Amino acid sequence: MPASRPRVLVSTDIGGTDPDDFQSMVHLLLYADVLDIEGLIASPYGKGRAADIHRVIDHYAHDLDQLRRHADYPDPAALRAVVKQGSEHLADHTGATGATEGSEWIVQRARDGDPRLLEVLVWGGLDDVAQALHDAPDIADRLRVHYIGGPNTMWSVNAYDYLEQQHPTLRMIESNSTYRGFFEQHPEDPEGPDNAEFVRRHAAGNGALGAFFAAQLPELKMGDSPTVTWLLHGPRDPAVPSWGGKFVPLWAGRKRTFDRLTTIDDLVEVNAVVEISLLKSADYSEADHARLVVDERMQGPFPAGIDEGEQLRFRLSVYHAGVVTYRVQSSHAELDGLAGSLTAVLPSVATAATASTRHPRWWSDDPDPDQAIGPWPGARWISAYRQEFLGDFAKRLGWCGP
Repeated sequence: MPASRPRVLVSTDIGGTDPDDFQSMVHLLLYADVLDIEGLIASPYGKGRAADIHRVIDHYAHDLDQLRRHADYPDPAALRAVVKQGSEHLADHTGATGATEGSEWIVQRARDGDPRLLEVLVWGGLDDVAQALHDAPDIADRLRVHYIGGPNTMWSVNAYDYLEQQHPTLRMIESNSTYRGFFEQHPEDPEGPDNAEFVRRHAAGNGALGAFFAAQLPELKMGDSPTVTWLLHGPRDPAVPSWGGKFVPLWAGRKRTFDRLTTIDDLVEVNAVVEISLLKSADYSEADHARLVVDERMQGPFPAGIDEGEQLRFRLSVYHAGVVTYRVQSSHAELDGLAGSLTAVLPSVATAATASTRHPRWWSDDPDPDQAIGPWPGARWISAYRQEFLGDFAKRLGWCGP
């Protein structure tokens, strides 16, 4: 493992839309002996709250005596002291939610004078990170954000757009699909760890944390855990393969803007920002409203129209490749029912060949088809290490048992 202990702050939608964050929190706490955990922020899209983080710490406390037979683990009280509630709302069109306990804690930790970077691991939306940078732009050089994107960008597109446009020099690792290598079988290792067998063999029956882990899902998922394993193995350089993947510099031209209804001939990049602006009628009033209702692959919330004088602007991000249809739902008769479509495509090697000069420290998935698993670019960079990092995790789960 790297010599210097990383400073870690996690922003998670634990308890919200997906139980895999509970699995990843168990994983994180089992490495609390080699990480300086400085923040655990509940930033939900859904019903998750800080209490869900405390639930996992309860199980950690139950297993602490067993864990301390093997390594120097922190007191549960120290972990509870850094649990904070983040925003319970998605950012508005400016990227802001209003200051929260979580966003203020990010600012405080970033300004504490420690020369090490604050590693901000985002397992959900970027809303609290965006708010922290709204309130304290001076902290940008003190952070490195490792973001599990994909559907999270669909939900927190305003916060993402704010960071991409207003903080282009932020250190960012954006994993929209590389993370899937944590639970996707490597094509050249058909006998590799089985996700369901891993839970039955290594989690169930191994202390309170193992039992809690096994109760979340019948198989290992842990899509957020590559942000942790990236810190545990290798030189912490996005360009170098490690347990957390390998990435390439962000490329130019991802965001697309249109001043009309789009058609299937209009190509947009999966997981990038798309803005569609439509002319308003002169009698469109403050009492009127409009939103885009996107096809069933979009799980919402659907983007509301932002009044910009003569136009309404809709901002969205598409998670799946293929044709996407939408229609306008509005209180104004001339807008209501307008429809359009677009085609979302995966980035190509040719696309990624032109690095973004505006984003010199921003990294994303390797589009090389040889490093994909199915439709997931970059996933092989992690799945190649599954034997190693799951073996190490299994050992630590075993420490919880009698």
